[in-house]
Order: sequence, then structure tokens, then C-alpha cells
Amino acid sequence: MALVGLVRVNAKGQDTARQHDALDQICVKVFEEKVSGSLKLDKRPGLQAALEYIRPGDMLAVQEVDRLGRNLIEGLIVLEDLFKQGILVKVLEGIAAGEHKERSFLLDLAFALAEDRRRDIVKKTKSGLEAARTRGKVGGRPRVVDEDKRTVILARREKGESIRAIAKAVGVSVGTVSGALKEAPLEESEVA
Repeated sequence: MALVGLVRVNAKGQDTARQHDALDQICVKVFEEKVSGSLKLDKRPGLQAALEYIRPGDMLAVQEVDRLGRNLIEGLIVLEDLFKQGILVKVLEGIAAGEHKERSFLLDLAFALAEDRRRDIVKKTKSGLEAARTRGKVGGRPRVVDEDKRTVILARREKGESIRAIAKAVGVSVGTVSGALKEAPLEESEVA
């Protein structure tokens, strides 16, 4: 019986080191994916590669059960597929920690809790961003075109200068000048 690992994070910038630290030392091979666990199975390349590699009687190891799927339905589909193929599942941490050869109440509960935790994180993030906006704080990168640059861009364009010439003179990209020009008519009509 081979122990095969699956490491998953949601975004390209997230770190997989913690999961690799837990799995690399005990698994013969570890597959990694940087995609949302809520994607359909065929859209998860790491999981697909692991499923192609693993054989009946082998065991798929994950650090936490939500690495298999971030919502109840997708997680249960993955588990059902694994168990039908005779593949066992080993969960290292969390409420469902242990080795599993069939669905259990603990696995179902762990997926339900993971889905609830994800929903809670999304809700808190949205409310935090909304609260910051009401206090006048705006996230994201600062705007490249401040009011002075915008005035210069509009004046030069009104004189008939090309977008490329304006971009060079103001020291911004052609796309930035185009964006400023597209925003301008909307803002002027709002004032009128």
C-alpha cells in the first residue's frame, strides 16, 4: 500500500510549505494544486494527477479534509469516487483525523464545517471591506492618475494630441491615458 499526498491552496500566492512539511516525509509522492477546492473534479489538475497515479488499496493523504473539497457536495463526491476505487483516505489534522475506508459521520461533519468556515470567512471579508469603505478607506492600489494628471491628459487630448504622445508627456502608459479618457465623459455628465 502506497501513501500518496495531496496539497492544495486556493491561490497562486499562498504557501504550501506547511502541508508539504506534513506530507513529504510520509508519502511516496505528493501532488500539488493551486486552485479552489470548490471547482469541479475535472478542473482540479493536482487531484486528477493523484487519481491517475494512485491504485486500489493505496491511501490518499491530506493535511485537513477541506483539501479534498471546500464544500460538502464536492468533498463527498471526491470521497465517494475514492472509496469506489478502493482507495483509502488519511486525514492528518482536524475533526476527521485518521484513516478512512468509507464515508462516516465525522467526514461528513468535517466537510460541513469546512463549508461553513469558508462561508463565514467570505462574509467577514465582505463586511470588513464594506465597513472600511464607509469610513472612507479604499483598498487596492492607489490610482496612477491623480486630479492634476487627469486635467493635463484631458487638456492635451482636447488640443488633439495622440494618446501615445500624451502618455509619453505625462509619464504613464497608453492604457492609463485611455482609461482616464474613458472615465472623463461619465464624470462630466454627472456634474451637469
